[in-house]
Amino acid sequence: MLMKTTTQSLTEQLSARFGERIRNRLLAPGARLPSVRQCALQHSVSPSTVVAAYDQLLAQGLVEARKNRGFFVRELAPVGADAPATVDAVAMEAAGGNWTTAHWFAARGAGRGSPPVNATALIRGMFHKISDKPQPGMGVLPPQWLESTFMPAAVRKVTSTRALQEYSLQYGEPLGDSGLRRQLVKKLAQLSVHTAPENIITTVGATHALDIVSRTLLRPGDPVMVEEPGWAVEFARLAALGMHILPVPRRADGPDLEVMARYCEVHKPKLYVSVSVFHNPTGYCLSPGSAHRILQLANQHNFHIVEDDTYSHIAPEHATRLTALDGLQRTIYVSGFAKILAPNWRIGFLAAPPALVEQLLDTKLLATLTTPALLEKALALCIEQGQLRRHAERIRTRLDAARSRSVKLALSAGCTFAADPAGLFGWVDTGVDTDALSQRMLDEGYLLAPGALFHAERKPSTLMRINFATTQDATFWRTFERIVRQTR
Repeated sequence: MLMKTTTQSLTEQLSARFGERIRNRLLAPGARLPSVRQCALQHSVSPSTVVAAYDQLLAQGLVEARKNRGFFVRELAPVGADAPATVDAVAMEAAGGNWTTAHWFAARGAGRGSPPVNATALIRGMFHKISDKPQPGMGVLPPQWLESTFMPAAVRKVTSTRALQEYSLQYGEPLGDSGLRRQLVKKLAQLSVHTAPENIITTVGATHALDIVSRTLLRPGDPVMVEEPGWAVEFARLAALGMHILPVPRRADGPDLEVMARYCEVHKPKLYVSVSVFHNPTGYCLSPGSAHRILQLANQHNFHIVEDDTYSHIAPEHATRLTALDGLQRTIYVSGFAKILAPNWRIGFLAAPPALVEQLLDTKLLATLTTPALLEKALALCIEQGQLRRHAERIRTRLDAARSRSVKLALSAGCTFAADPAGLFGWVDTGVDTDALSQRMLDEGYLLAPGALFHAERKPSTLMRINFATTQDATFWRTFERIVRQTR
């Protein structure tokens, strides 16, 4: 709450509050500040105080004023992107309100790329300590859920004096620790993904694996299909590499196949990035029928598929995976252990068709040389002794209970679910603009993940992603209800 002091005026306090959020990337480039009237009501100050504060932000170069639209955080220049494509009201009106796939495709300028949301704003925000309260917008499990005794024991075993000297005084194997790769082969077989140790490459997390695939198979300007809504970091990462992003609407059973087919005919994409199981943010799982059609398109139009199975540890083994159906021919499988075990170990991996392994390995070696053998050996030990499997079972049980509680609280707070609750995340309709809502909730010490973050082109949304593990607190939902009433 703003208060009059002898050292700082209300204008300076308000300007400093917004300035700090912008600099800490809690307000992403392109985010709209509250209107002068809204801001004055929210902070119990006069409109003239808000105008003066916004003027200070303008003078500092932190925001820009757009005629008849308001004040916006200054945009970062898009890298290698085409002119923004927008779904405008004229196109919607021309469709007579019947918004079919064809109208959607035409309105997006036939799939031209557009500047993504600034994903680093989301990352910085998630790791900037807002308060000691559970954070609904976080994308990870609470640290206390991940605590174990077997992980420290495994590390101690592989860092005994003899082992430490043997493994630390030389680089590791280029493909990654052979013991870990053998364990990963067995683990993948449980998902009906059959491969060999020489077709697996360990990486510095799953995001690094995705980056290796992109840098190996793509060149600046290449068209890439990505699911929307989807992971903001993937939009931004591909845009930073200069790729032509083609957003494909994600449905309950998989991507919009009609849009995919048209992209294939018009743009001849080189790659499709998919989260088949427990899709982020919706929680959707791919159906067998959609999977077969996707693989048919890949074979017909000669593109590769990278399947990000980050949530495999909390997902059913029998869930449909493109890699299992394809047998690692056009597919590349990516996963990691940050979500379930040890975020800071940064261990991920990819499994690829034999013909691509050497190219992918060259890209890894150019970027990181090898990966840390000690932690890979410790992880292999955890898998081999069954400790990871038992840990994952405990997490799934705990998450199921958390999801049940969170869903009840969300529904009681007046929310509806845009997708059936599943996995770690809920895709929730709040009924209000979640960009504005997220700024109000920051004042209360809560970081939200508004729906606009999960689209290639930022636009107002009433949706937000919640983490079921961190939204079991009734206090949060009471605060949420109060702020929603004030936001309407």
